[in-house]
Amino acid sequence: MRIAMIFECLTEFQRDLKQLLKRFRSIEEDLETLKKYLITCPSAFPPTSFLLNNLNSNQEIIKIKKFACKALKGKGSNSGIRIIYAFHKDEQKIVFIELYFKGDKASEDRDRIIKYYGKK
Repeated sequence: MRIAMIFECLTEFQRDLKQLLKRFRSIEEDLETLKKYLITCPSAFPPTSFLLNNLNSNQEIIKIKKFACKALKGKGSNSGIRIIYAFHKDEQKIVFIELYFKGDKASEDRDRIIKYYGKK
């Protein structure tokens, strides 16, 4: 019997989502579609997503580069929306860490990731 996947969000992720919702109205619906995909394929799957290295973390920290956002017409999966999450394999849990638009910032907030997922 397969254990159901648990999804959680950091408070900072919720703030990221709230900000992006103002510009990309479909993003909540797009995230629900992503969750359905992650239930069956939670680990990194290049070129759609990949592991972030050099973070000194016990969890798989994954960056999704190809996120389909309906609000970005004509962009499809190359929308520029990026999602960072931690996959807790043993618990079958995904924690969303960061959500950002590549046009606003070049890369993920490594300090945020280390704050929550760096080794103590």
